[in-house]
Amino acid sequence: MNSNAVKRTYQLLTGFFLMLFLAGCEWKYDDRTALEKIRDRGVLRVGTLNNQLSYYIGPDGPTGLDYELASQFAQSLGVKLEMQPAYTLSGLFPAVERGDVDIIAAGLTITKDRLEHFRPGPAYYYVSQQLVYKNGHWRPRNLTELNKDGARVAVVEGSSHALTLQAIQREYPELVWESVKDTDDDELLKQVADGKLDFTIADSVDIALVQRTHPSITIALSLTEDEPVAWFMKKSQDDSVYALMIEFFGKKTQSGELAALEEKYFGHVDSFDFVDTRAFLRAIDSKLPEWEPLFKKYADEFDWRLLAALSYQESHWNPRAVSPTGVRGMMMLTLPTAKSVGVKNRLDPEQSIRGGAEYLRKMLHRVPDSVNEHEKIWFALASYNIGFGHMMDARRLTKAQGGNPDSWADVKQRLPLLAKRQYYKQTRYGFARGYEALSYVENIRRYYQSMVGYEQDKAEAITSDAADDLEGLQTIKVEDVPGEGVSEVIDTLESTPVADEAESAGKTPETQEKADTKN
Repeated sequence: MNSNAVKRTYQLLTGFFLMLFLAGCEWKYDDRTALEKIRDRGVLRVGTLNNQLSYYIGPDGPTGLDYELASQFAQSLGVKLEMQPAYTLSGLFPAVERGDVDIIAAGLTITKDRLEHFRPGPAYYYVSQQLVYKNGHWRPRNLTELNKDGARVAVVEGSSHALTLQAIQREYPELVWESVKDTDDDELLKQVADGKLDFTIADSVDIALVQRTHPSITIALSLTEDEPVAWFMKKSQDDSVYALMIEFFGKKTQSGELAALEEKYFGHVDSFDFVDTRAFLRAIDSKLPEWEPLFKKYADEFDWRLLAALSYQESHWNPRAVSPTGVRGMMMLTLPTAKSVGVKNRLDPEQSIRGGAEYLRKMLHRVPDSVNEHEKIWFALASYNIGFGHMMDARRLTKAQGGNPDSWADVKQRLPLLAKRQYYKQTRYGFARGYEALSYVENIRRYYQSMVGYEQDKAEAITSDAADDLEGLQTIKVEDVPGEGVSEVIDTLESTPVADEAESAGKTPETQEKADTKN
């Protein structure tokens, strides 16, 4: 038998035995939809980025805008949530392509390239791309100056900012810039703040948040108009999960819950004061350690850092602070307020902090239950500043003007109207410096944000028994699917009613009682 015949015989025998093997195997095609697979698994796997906006580990566990939305979406599907934060942007899209995650929820903009390869969900907020530099560094007047004096420009590889630079380079061919793989936007922004990098590009909201801990970051140029931010999925003919995502975001938008979450995470960072932020960060190192034990001792249901932020707004952590209107101490209590909470010496730091916490607690308990749990604290802080009655006047004005009196985003727009005669003459308690109350609350929120970011910067990488590395991802399993309206600032409050304090009606700028007012 020649070699060809042997070869043909071998091929025939191989094919025969292969057919026998296949015939003995039971092959089953998996025709389940993506939704059925998730429900059978019992877990929604979400890829994200670890930063102050999308996802991070806070004092009460996981938090962040995308985390809260993902938690609620998982709940709507009837499954648990598994967050998988990537170390860098470059690890996210391959993860959804491989099927390691079901959805990417990381505050990413919709770009032409991403549209070609992935499926975006509905836009849930908008950002613009901005060029930033360090305060004190020369500012580029236009794009032709980006490489002046050998200046370095760098962005994250595969980001929307890299695409923007590619487009700019077509118009300015001499532009030189770097595309960095193993990093993220926050890291490049911090390199600019540290003077290690001359320029980078980042999204407007990210810049505003990072400025709370790195105030030297300054905006040089806005490079784009507002761009939509969305979740992303793998491209597929299967609409089972995608359809529910569309419905989910539609309901969140119509109910106002989406706007409330956006207000919670970045509604307070629309203004920035370099000098004030820098002074606050210095005070965290120089003054806060002395008083931190007292804030922790009397915080109870509050995050102690919120109480500390309130105290800094009041007195800059000066226990002997005194204002021209007679309020004094760490928490700047009026004499009537001090008496109402059992404080005998307002200049005693411990008494002041205990009394301030108790007074804030009283204001918090009086906020109507119709207000979302995580927003009650902002209404309570406004009450701490101008009095509960005036805060309620602002809510009534909001309702009269067609706004939502239970939404801080709507009410804070009406607070300044309490100082205008055409509006305060219609109110129950008259004139109030509502513009100061607005600034007061938003400042406290910004100080709190700075403290959170400051601790994150100093913290080491996440280490947890529930965290495992998976090709550039960390898997964080959330054992219980959270319910709606999870608060990261306060826990469940006692429902014991607090007796109403007397409020004087018909106040004017000349006769307004100061008893409930804090400066």
